[in-house]
Amino acid sequence: MDIQLAMTNSPFLETIRIDMRTKHYSIRTEKSYLYWIKKFILFNDKRHPEKMGNIEIERFLNYIATYRHVSASTQNIALCAIIYLYRHIIKVEIKDLNYKFAKQPKRLPTVLSATEIASILHHMSGKYHLITALLYGCGFRLSEALSLRIKDIDLSNHSIFVFRGKGAKDRYTLLPHSLIPALKKQIAFAQQVHDNDLHEGYGCASVPPALHKKYQNSLKSFSWQYLFPSNVRCVHPYDGYICRHHIHSSAYSKKLRPAVIASQITKRVSAHTFRHSFATQLLISGSDIRTVQELLGHTDIKTTELYTHVIGSRRAGTASPIDTINMI
Repeated sequence: MDIQLAMTNSPFLETIRIDMRTKHYSIRTEKSYLYWIKKFILFNDKRHPEKMGNIEIERFLNYIATYRHVSASTQNIALCAIIYLYRHIIKVEIKDLNYKFAKQPKRLPTVLSATEIASILHHMSGKYHLITALLYGCGFRLSEALSLRIKDIDLSNHSIFVFRGKGAKDRYTLLPHSLIPALKKQIAFAQQVHDNDLHEGYGCASVPPALHKKYQNSLKSFSWQYLFPSNVRCVHPYDGYICRHHIHSSAYSKKLRPAVIASQITKRVSAHTFRHSFATQLLISGSDIRTVQELLGHTDIKTTELYTHVIGSRRAGTASPIDTINMI
């Protein structure tokens, strides 16, 4: 089949999208893979992937590395997208490709002190203040914090349930006592938003397709609503019903940057920095590394051990030679 077709609303791309949804790929992976597959086809003058091979793949990957100056991780995502295309859609294994996965530099995570975090929190307010406090107080990834539902918050047992975190793993983490008043206030706000939706004839929660079929009659229950609801309702990307999703990650990022600038912090700070700081502070305070691993949801403890490098545990008691001389 020749695909000299416009890439917008392309039947071929739609076939790929359906295949990824059948395999339960995340919406972020779906968007990323479709983006790079589309770029690959456009780069090669809209030729069908069936008529292309290693030469075209190598030329495209070299182009984005040399002329687009993409990072090593982005190169690897583009390569994964193309491998997915050929393996699952074209049904051809890519062999003897003269291109390896780009080696990513090993970086230690940026960590903030308690004083720096307090300063950032001082310059944030409302739900964004609470989100930041949850990132640092519970060790959440941003996507996990934004995806919290009312039913995930257990105020009586001071615990929070993380549903399908990274790697589709569930876990429990601690709920800081100091955040209970703010959480109750946010729950009350979410209740008000949900009541308004019900009054206007809506009120369905946004859920994954499998859960929509299983809990269809319960989706208007308040317990299924997001703790941080979006300002607007939307059409569900899979099932097409009107629902209210959680706020977008970009909305949080737009509030974080001014707070970091106002705090006069020169480190590179992102939402994930608070997760790094959570893990580091727990280890500094003497928490067992296995406990930290469980709270973070790491599959491999080697990932958690990275934070021992940050706190310098392997250099404990080691003094610099210059500290042994009198420089006066």
